[in-house]
Amino acid sequence: MSWILGVVGGFVLFLYGIIPTFQQSHFHRIYAAYGGIFIIMALLWGWIFEKVIPDRFDILGAAISLVGVIVIFYLPRHSDGEKSIWSR
Repeated sequence: MSWILGVVGGFVLFLYGIIPTFQQSHFHRIYAAYGGIFIIMALLWGWIFEKVIPDRFDILGAAISLVGVIVIFYLPRHSDGEKSIWSR
């Protein structure tokens, strides 16, 4: 029975990694922002279910990742005619 659960778990993990790639717009931004949210959710999970209280560095790291999510999602982008900072 445990090997069946392992196979099912592996398949779910495979889907978990593949399904986000089917997003229609800006997958790279969605995935990067998801990483920031995942950090916060992992800390909340540990605090609520495992009774591990986040320390100040956990909170600082989560805040930094949340700022990254805000920058990725909400800061305005350059227009089509404007060059990127990476272009020559």
